[in-house]
Amino acid sequence: MEEKELKKLLKELVSYSQESEWLEFKLNFHSNEEIGERISAISNGAALNKKRYGFLVFGVEDETHLIKGTTFSLKKAKQGKEELENWLLQRLNPRIDFQIHEFTYDLGINITMLIIPPAKNVPVKFKKTAFIRIGSYTRHLNDFPEKESKIWNRKNEAKFESRIVKTDIESNEVISLLDTQIYFDLLKIPYPSNREAVLDKLTSEKIINKNIKGTYSITNLGAILFAKDLSLFGDLKRKAIRVIVYKGNNKIQTIREQIGIKGYVSGYTGLIDWVNSQLPENEEIGKALRDNKRMYPEIAVRELIANSIIHQDFDEKGFPMIEIFSDRVEITNPGIPLITPERFIDEYQSRNDVLADLMRRLGVCEEKGSGIDKVIFYNEMYQLPAPKFLIQEKHTKIIMYAYKELNSMDKNDKIRACYQHSCLKYVSNDIMTNQSLRDRFNIESKNSAIASRIIKEALKSEMIKEDDPESNSRKYKKYIPFWA
Repeated sequence: MEEKELKKLLKELVSYSQESEWLEFKLNFHSNEEIGERISAISNGAALNKKRYGFLVFGVEDETHLIKGTTFSLKKAKQGKEELENWLLQRLNPRIDFQIHEFTYDLGINITMLIIPPAKNVPVKFKKTAFIRIGSYTRHLNDFPEKESKIWNRKNEAKFESRIVKTDIESNEVISLLDTQIYFDLLKIPYPSNREAVLDKLTSEKIINKNIKGTYSITNLGAILFAKDLSLFGDLKRKAIRVIVYKGNNKIQTIREQIGIKGYVSGYTGLIDWVNSQLPENEEIGKALRDNKRMYPEIAVRELIANSIIHQDFDEKGFPMIEIFSDRVEITNPGIPLITPERFIDEYQSRNDVLADLMRRLGVCEEKGSGIDKVIFYNEMYQLPAPKFLIQEKHTKIIMYAYKELNSMDKNDKIRACYQHSCLKYVSNDIMTNQSLRDRFNIESKNSAIASRIIKEALKSEMIKEDDPESNSRKYKKYIPFWA
């Protein structure tokens, strides 16, 4: 929302005579725990009152509704070493996509506004407890069973994969609309000799459903993965993958653009081949690259694209997008992740489990939990800067950078690389040392002080910590991620 719209919305909210189950005002910060409880309560209250959103606003006096401004910025706030926004998301269940807007209402009057979606089908809990606002108090929802039952009894909505996109079609139409051959090819099993056996196998995978009267329905899962032409499946065509190649390191001039036509699995090999053909070539930098011509490791590119497909939020507007610049590749997908980016390498959680499982069995992506560690491993092998994971308002973006000399990297680049190296070592049952970091950056032994300075900065930023703080040996110090 633009600032003008936010100001208009704030005026509307303060015009209400009193706070409600879905609306609360505060002047300033109280506690991180309290914010989590309020988000749960307001989400549940918005559901009960059939509101499109609930609101928690900092900078407004709750009794008078006077707009006075706040010193609290949720976007800058921390819980320990973790961003408060991510900390809250990790403790909300389900992890609702609340929005944070911080803007200046008038000179010197700053506002922080949380726009909170209503609970769907199940109450929203914070730290395993659901809350509700009763008057000006926040209470446990289970103390009010009549309210709780109303949320549970709201109409249940099927998950994206199981929703029907085409119904009541004949068997020959299924075969004409879906690339059934590639399903059997990727599983390395013979294509059945009769159509009925093909359809039975697709039905068992929930790619299609068989109706009582003998016709078939195609699910979103079947269409988004195996469509021969996504434009024949209504709104799913808007989820087609887009690749844009730019001239230089900005978006001013587009060289070429490609929009996918086929489903993700049907078009995957062609997509990867085309993307790789557009990537810049390296200059055979470093011993690990002497036999490679591409700037970026293909396995890392494949895995990041597969991740953007698997982890996207299909109910969010947008589509997976790959943008190629002269100095980087940016891969974006709609939706924010269910885990904090700092834990991508050691944790796994997908909102599209059925789709993810099928894509793994088809060999399109790596086994569960083994993708990002491979991305980091091959970035290190190619001596590339560490990839960056960004969470935007409604999107997740991963940036993979072209080769640059160590002295051309800024402090954040080095800290990020050091942290990711410590994570990679830890999940590989190993531990980072000054020596291993020198190997990562290709630093000569005589320049070990350079690695020491990078480690010192990473320690200062609290991204890593000493494995044994009691040890007095600087030479044999070992380091692990902050969460280990």
